[in-house]
Amino acid sequence: MKFPERVEVVEVGPRDGLQAQEQIYSVETKVEMIGILADAGFKTIEVTGLVRPDVIPQLADGSEVLEQLDRRPGVTYRALCPNLKGAQRAINVRADELLGLIVASDTYNQKNSRMTVDENLEQLVEMAALARKGGVPMVQAIGGAMFCPYEGDTPPERVLGIIARLWPEGVRSFYLAVSVGLDSPRTVYELCARIKDRWPELVLGLHLHNTNGMAVASALAAADAGAEFFEGSICGIGGGIRMPYGMAPYGNVASEDLVHTFNECGVDTGLDTMTVIDAARRIKDLLELEQTHSYALQGAVKKIVLDQGRTAPRND
Repeated sequence: MKFPERVEVVEVGPRDGLQAQEQIYSVETKVEMIGILADAGFKTIEVTGLVRPDVIPQLADGSEVLEQLDRRPGVTYRALCPNLKGAQRAINVRADELLGLIVASDTYNQKNSRMTVDENLEQLVEMAALARKGGVPMVQAIGGAMFCPYEGDTPPERVLGIIARLWPEGVRSFYLAVSVGLDSPRTVYELCARIKDRWPELVLGLHLHNTNGMAVASALAAADAGAEFFEGSICGIGGGIRMPYGMAPYGNVASEDLVHTFNECGVDTGLDTMTVIDAARRIKDLLELEQTHSYALQGAVKKIVLDQGRTAPRND
């Protein structure tokens, strides 16, 4: 396995994490959460989505969140834009980066955006033109990149076809979403490798869900194949919102687990593991979370174990 010198861990908790929570949080709480993440050192934070409030009530205040941010120098504040209208709203409230979203499965894409894949692609072409005109970078997410809970395994050609359609429009940054969290590290490696072989200059990322417990292994496999950024959600909150009833109530891999893994492997993340764990603790309290899905936050880190060992009562 080839370990890269560095990767970026992108934080998506304020958007993808919170949108799946039943409790509706205030703008002030969201802004505080984003500030904690920025102070912890995250350089890209997905802060909200400019979506219809009746579809995702948690994100109804997206414009207000972007307007009230205490922006830190050097931090990119990204917004999910499901369509052209959302992209224009994001530009109007000074999002630093736009996120386009498409799912490689027609069934899931219809449930998620009420568009076929082809219809969604046409919207994305217009969004790319708007982003270029506004001078705002655009990242393209491809959901269900390897498996769909309604259609089964996703043919790699669908993903390659989406990239091929958007590449001429100037989109240069894509991430694959392991949306259901049931893919193997080998599947992740092979698709990432095919993409990087065909488009060596493409900036490739991976959005991970940990349903089958293989998210961290998949992250390492993708890094070996040339992926450069990895998306996690602090405390492991959130996950897919269009999944079949009865699936596990968690999804997103914890950002602190990604940071811990890469740091332990000698890969520079630009983030300190204990600082990120402390941020996770603060956010757990801020959001009044009863449960998290994070190994690092539960103490599975060498420094935490050593500190406990040094302070434990001696039996002699």
